Amino acid sequence: MANKEFIIRNLEEIDSVAEQFVQYISESDLTSNIFAFYGKMGAGKTTFIKAICNALGVKDNVNSPTFTLINEYSSNRGFPIYHFDFYRINKLSEACDIGAEEYFAGNGLCLIEWPEKIEEILPEDVIKVTITTNQDLSRTVILQ
Repeated sequence: MANKEFIIRNLEEIDSVAEQFVQYISESDLTSNIFAFYGKMGAGKTTFIKAICNALGVKDNVNSPTFTLINEYSSNRGFPIYHFDFYRINKLSEACDIGAEEYFAGNGLCLIEWPEKIEEILPEDVIKVTITTNQDLSRTVILQ
């Protein structure tokens, strides 16, 4: 997959940018890949993941699993979405204890916040998504 850049100029544009993001990615990528979201605190990782879930027809309440480490949602496309947040883990074994590697090897879409905490167990083919805040407070989303 070639690198792709998306610009979110303001919060009102986030849903349309998430829709473009989803359309850019093939159906097979959505059902069997892992997307690792990198960005500083407050960059908008959770907000963009919520918008992606909305674009995929998730009816559940999407929020960051900061304390539970993982939330599972159902998409309207027939596959599960696993939303991870590893911000609060202190040891890699905590991710292993919840079966993260099994989720990564299974069917479904994995969306990971704070992947730098578990890079040792991420598959090589993980798709990196970097979100940065620009001086004008817009966000740049780079898919690698």
